Amino acid sequence: MPQVKPLVIEESQYKDVRSLARGLDVLKALNSAPGGMATTTELAAACGTHRTTVKRLLETLRAEGFVRRGEREGQYYLTFEVRRLSEGFEDEAWVEQVAAPLMRASVRELLWPCDLGTMESGFMVVRESTHRFSALSQHRAMIGEKMPVFVTALGRAYLAACSDEQREAVLSMLAQRDDWIGAMARDRPAVAETVRETQERGYAYNDGEWIREQHFAAVAVPLFSGERLLGVLNMVFPKAAVAPADLQKRFVPALTTLAAAIGKSSRAWLD
Repeated sequence: MPQVKPLVIEESQYKDVRSLARGLDVLKALNSAPGGMATTTELAAACGTHRTTVKRLLETLRAEGFVRRGEREGQYYLTFEVRRLSEGFEDEAWVEQVAAPLMRASVRELLWPCDLGTMESGFMVVRESTHRFSALSQHRAMIGEKMPVFVTALGRAYLAACSDEQREAVLSMLAQRDDWIGAMARDRPAVAETVRETQERGYAYNDGEWIREQHFAAVAVPLFSGERLLGVLNMVFPKAAVAPADLQKRFVPALTTLAAAIGKSSRAWLD
């Protein structure tokens, strides 16, 4: 019987990069946190790493665009850049190939800037925007912005258009939070009233309820491809800059037409 040589596992000639491993641990811990948001102290405890080290890692990740600072001191949340790494943006090719050109072409008619947002971890995330093309825009670098669902037109339109199961999943996730977002998610009667009002109106509306953007209003409509809810389109403008009659007769129909065009053209990419 021939001799069988023992299997020898060669050690790598490269040493582990400990700082990279710790950074990935922080990303994983943040991804597992309720709502994808956590404080430096919470992440340090989850990773078993000193708070100062975690803070340094978070600031490095923030500089590279993978996390953003939250509203509370020491709070961070993931950006869409993380998903770019894991999915290569393949599943969102319709945004670049279909939605973006149609949105840019709509600037002449809509005048005011619009955003395309999709649901991610209980927040609406801007995937495409015409702010950089609209002469009336007062915002820049909107792609990747994370918006709360209860006080934005994007979020309200999504809650009104999604299925009961999808809505319940979002509310259950957000209800775990201990901030004002969690409190609003737990107020189911108020959420139900917002959904009812939006569905009856036919489009979502906010008039500066989001404190961070209290000087701006927005309208939004859902974006469907067949029966599949892809996301939401909004139009943003300074409060009182657009007359209610113009909003209902001109801008909402134009936004709805744009959403329908994107949804129809997206079917070839998604089927």
